[in-house]
Amino acid sequence: MSPTIVIFGASGDLTSRKLIPALYQLFRKGRFKNPPRIVGFSRSKFSHDQWRDSLAETTAKFVGERFEQKIWDEFRELIYYHAGDIGKSEDFDSLREFLQQLEGDEQCERLYYLSTAPRFYKPAIEHLGKAGLADECDNCRRVVIEKPFGTDLASAQELNHFVHEFFDEHQVYRIDHYLGKETVQNLLVLRFANTIFEPIWNRNYIDHVQITVAEEVVVGSRAGYYDSAGVMRDMIQNHLLQLLMITAMEAPVRYEADAIRNEKVKVLHAIRPFDDESLKRDTFRGQYRGYTASEGVEPTSRTATFAALKLAIDNWRWQGVPFYLRSGKGMSCRTTQIVIQFKTPPHRLFDDSPSDLGEADRLVVQVQPAEGIQLHFQTKVPDAGMKMRQTDLNFNYQQEFRGSMPEAYERLLLDALEGDASLFARADEVEAAWRICDPVLNAWQSSDRPTLFMYDPGFWGPNECREWMLQQGREWFDTCPVLG
Repeated sequence: MSPTIVIFGASGDLTSRKLIPALYQLFRKGRFKNPPRIVGFSRSKFSHDQWRDSLAETTAKFVGERFEQKIWDEFRELIYYHAGDIGKSEDFDSLREFLQQLEGDEQCERLYYLSTAPRFYKPAIEHLGKAGLADECDNCRRVVIEKPFGTDLASAQELNHFVHEFFDEHQVYRIDHYLGKETVQNLLVLRFANTIFEPIWNRNYIDHVQITVAEEVVVGSRAGYYDSAGVMRDMIQNHLLQLLMITAMEAPVRYEADAIRNEKVKVLHAIRPFDDESLKRDTFRGQYRGYTASEGVEPTSRTATFAALKLAIDNWRWQGVPFYLRSGKGMSCRTTQIVIQFKTPPHRLFDDSPSDLGEADRLVVQVQPAEGIQLHFQTKVPDAGMKMRQTDLNFNYQQEFRGSMPEAYERLLLDALEGDASLFARADEVEAAWRICDPVLNAWQSSDRPTLFMYDPGFWGPNECREWMLQQGREWFDTCPVLG
């Protein structure tokens, strides 16, 4: 039986830019056991063919050379449209009748995707429930909720409670597209499918870990939203903490959703809570010059466009190993990378060997855009005594595998259709992440808030942040990925 995907907010940017292109690609590659029906739901007035024609244009744009008209002509027959208002319960009754006509007597699986602004989550959930569209039939009703899931711990708990009035937790798929990236999933393979890394993946050999998500672009047209969110809510509470969990988690007993998510949540629970002293010492914030001139931003805005945190994980594996999280807008380049910085050798054996930490071995996982893994280590320079130089072993996805990297939404949509929640956040995971971030946000909004350092776009954030690391005897890995 073919499942049905209902996309709320169907006329929005996410649908045309990511969701439909991802579903088209899955169809083109033959990944569906049974190709799904796709129903768009929004207030815009479209006929089925009008919406199909609109999506043909945008899908061709975002898929590029992989767009094939013949395959699209087959795929478009799976696409339908039903006009409705998320705020009106009668429109959900109409949607129920339309789905019944479309599916016939089949007991079909349905995936509801909330591709809407967060303020519409509650009315959509409530009307789905009251219209009988959330009723379970052997795990056949699921709902995908985009980030942000709440704006703090209290709002996340309230939203979780509200969602659970109509959907059981196993029906809820909180999506973070970072977890759909091939290189993030490959980090699990790197750690748990190889025997050479696990013995050194701990406090005995690792000095510290850096997780950086740098964006070259400034806020642009998102300034209105961004000024109420800032970098902590926009990036760190979700994307960076997800990368931290996968980097630091223990091996699950088996590769299945609950086992994986149990280990991830344990990492969050082991993170040492911030107190007044550590909030001043271990958190850092900045704002790029020109941000307050953006449309929709108050001239006196103190919103952070850059943040760096130092986190401690209090368990046997990671005791004493700091995790540095850093993210910002208007940075030197676009890159997402995880740096495992190993300790220097305990004894300086060679007279010409480097003594500074910056030359210690490191493992760099490039999540995007130059997807791959580099191992940096010392080698002897030929015919130069015992002079050494750091070099690297390099694994690059584009060079090793043919074809382009799949979009993250391809994997996540397919998993959600198949009922695999391994790469989706659980309720307790979301709340645990907010418990880490709330004290930082509260401190930054208090009267005694820490300094907001300024930086010029095109650099690696405030110079003071580099000095902050140097004072700890460490350096940021400020290297843009090599493309090609």
